[in-house]
Amino acid sequence: MAFVSLEKVRLVYGAGSAGTLAVEDASLSIERGEFVAVVGPSGCGKSTILKMVSGLLMPSAGLVTVEGQRVTQPRKDCGIAFQNPTLLPWRTTLQNILLSVEIAEEHSANYRRDKKPYLDAAHDLLATVGLAGFENKSPWQLSGGMQQRASLCRALIHQPQLLLLDEPFAALDAFTREDLWLVLQNLYLKRKFTVILVTHDLREAAFLADTIYIMSKRPGRIVSSKRVDMPRPRRIDDCFKPEFTEMVQDLRSRIAKELVVA
Repeated sequence: MAFVSLEKVRLVYGAGSAGTLAVEDASLSIERGEFVAVVGPSGCGKSTILKMVSGLLMPSAGLVTVEGQRVTQPRKDCGIAFQNPTLLPWRTTLQNILLSVEIAEEHSANYRRDKKPYLDAAHDLLATVGLAGFENKSPWQLSGGMQQRASLCRALIHQPQLLLLDEPFAALDAFTREDLWLVLQNLYLKRKFTVILVTHDLREAAFLADTIYIMSKRPGRIVSSKRVDMPRPRRIDDCFKPEFTEMVQDLRSRIAKELVVA
């Protein structure tokens, strides 16, 4: 049984004739521990897929399941990171990371009773992403890349089995973005959670993912998928190999075909 499954999912924003059909007949299957990327034209419904998996949106038709259970409400057992790190400016880096366990019903009582396991986990994550020593810094004292590292730590502090990433590195410069690819790969290899990454960056998708799903223009459908057979750990130098370039060009041509007006 797939860990995450979408079966002929349909999503309409709004009601009646004024509604907007965002996703139509979308199906995909993700195994436990798999790293999946979703790419496609702008506005095709990539982020909508994430929202349905997380339970923030309910499909208008079709079935979304996680661990064989139908998603009927917002899930508390997944981590989410967005393009904007959204760190609270009045809290330190460490306090921002611990926020999710402070307020999450399933963790808050344990956190109040014994903070040490959570503090140890936070320090371990900070060390893994290269932020050891920045625990007591405010967000304004961190660069954009450092803020996004802290955001990843916050998404993972409660040890979720499923990590949902919505363009987390899009606002960063190319060198910082590539550095964070390595950070995310390191976290993934260390913890082996399941990942769904939404991105417009085809190099990012090819570098990070095991499987890449390509969506059509709106209303979005999953029109094809591509396996990435590069061994891990991957290096930035791999992005300059002919086979990597060919893979990115193939993805680009598949998406370009979806943009052609019939």
